[in-house]
Amino acid sequence: MILALTSVISPELIAVLITSVLIFCARIVDVSIGTLRIISVAKGRKYLAPLLGFIEILIWLAAISQVMQAGSNPFYFIAYAAGFATGNYVGIYLEEKLALGTLVVSAITTKDATDLFEDLSSRGFGVTSLDAQGRHGPVKIIYTVIKRKNLSRVVSLIRKHNPKAFYSVEEAQAASRGIFPQERRRLPFDSLRMARKAK
Repeated sequence: MILALTSVISPELIAVLITSVLIFCARIVDVSIGTLRIISVAKGRKYLAPLLGFIEILIWLAAISQVMQAGSNPFYFIAYAAGFATGNYVGIYLEEKLALGTLVVSAITTKDATDLFEDLSSRGFGVTSLDAQGRHGPVKIIYTVIKRKNLSRVVSLIRKHNPKAFYSVEEAQAASRGIFPQERRRLPFDSLRMARKAK
């Protein structure tokens, strides 16, 4: 296969294409790591952030050295830019999938929030309820500290019980002694049991 390619395409062009692919992949990896490093810095992870930064810069130096040695080869420039753009997308995707960190969700409603409070509590979330005064009268404030991956669940519960409630989401720098839903570890036979029930 390679011999057939070399008979059609010059070895110099093959070398350029291979180097371009390597630059593209290196940029994806280093920009993705850079995104995770920035998140680690924002969350105060003082040991993880420098380690990610070290790896990121090593990969970046390897990629940029290839571009600088190539002079004005347009393939390398395109691969470098395309890798950077793709790396941003991959970094955001990884951050969403990893769902790192803790959030504070607060919901303010003029309606009775008992059902929302009880629903969140029954699902294992730690909830705090406060009576407060708003511009148009008394309101109820519900606070809950959650893992980032549970945000969509909590927001859907707020909308279900109080569709017109105002809610805000803030990043929590640190949280201790919180109450979080217990994650049940799914065993291999669980999926078999579910498949039998579906029949």
